[in-house]
Amino acid sequence: MEEGDSSVRRWEDLDIDILVKILQSFDLFELTSGLAHVCSAWRLACSDQLLWMTLDLSILKSNYIKIPLEPYVYVDCQSDKTLTSLLKICLNLSSGNIRTLIFHYNLYVSDDQLTYTAERCPRLKRLVMPAWNRIKKTGICRAIHMWEDLESLTMPSIANPPYVMEEIARSCKNFAELKIMGPCDMLFASTLVSFLPNLKVLSVRCTLLSKSALVTILDGLKKLEVLNISHCVITEDPPPAPKKILAKLDDSILEKASRLHKFLTCMSDSCIMCQRCRNDEGLMRWYKYEELWKVDEVGSLAI
Repeated sequence: MEEGDSSVRRWEDLDIDILVKILQSFDLFELTSGLAHVCSAWRLACSDQLLWMTLDLSILKSNYIKIPLEPYVYVDCQSDKTLTSLLKICLNLSSGNIRTLIFHYNLYVSDDQLTYTAERCPRLKRLVMPAWNRIKKTGICRAIHMWEDLESLTMPSIANPPYVMEEIARSCKNFAELKIMGPCDMLFASTLVSFLPNLKVLSVRCTLLSKSALVTILDGLKKLEVLNISHCVITEDPPPAPKKILAKLDDSILEKASRLHKFLTCMSDSCIMCQRCRNDEGLMRWYKYEELWKVDEVGSLAI
């Protein structure tokens, strides 16, 4: 066919909607590999909000080693550069349209990376970030303050939860769902009651949970609709009392939980996840279980 024949269609003339549909089948690395630089039409397609409602970085892990002092992990410089570069490309293409942001359990974000991300995701509604080792109090509070639309958070258990919950209560008026990946003690439970009384969904699955903390949650969170304590190691009394693990929930707990729409539990000796949690003494070593950290019996909290 002769050059310049009008019947020849160029790639940049492809209908944008069709191109976006094709790009939806690409993974994150393919989407950010330079397609947006082909031409203006492709740049427009790569920036379509349908591609960026969710930024799933759970495919990316930090290259790190554990160290004895805070932040208890050392992240390789090249690993940091890779994440920073990917964030810049994704956040540039997304044009502020990201609603859900997911980080891997072993992706250790820095304060600078979190701030950069928060500034460019002003409409974020759901954050999944299980590793906070390198994030300081000021960093997470600054980010939460920018996320006025935040409704759902998956976070690790932390030693001093009040400052986070207070910032959520102050800045995120529609906040409704929380997943804690780690022990939920009396301090954490009482903090939730004090600062997030309107919480509707709570998951503390696969962890160490004292009976007193569970009672505090059930009594104090009056608007709670869904509570997931599946596979938890539930103890009779909080430390430093000797640990006595409950084999089943007593009638007083079940009576308090009867008002909930859903009370998700599993304490079966035949359950593999229950066995794993007991073997790990309520402190799950998620690195041993591949992608199981993404699982949750509450559909809106699963990945």
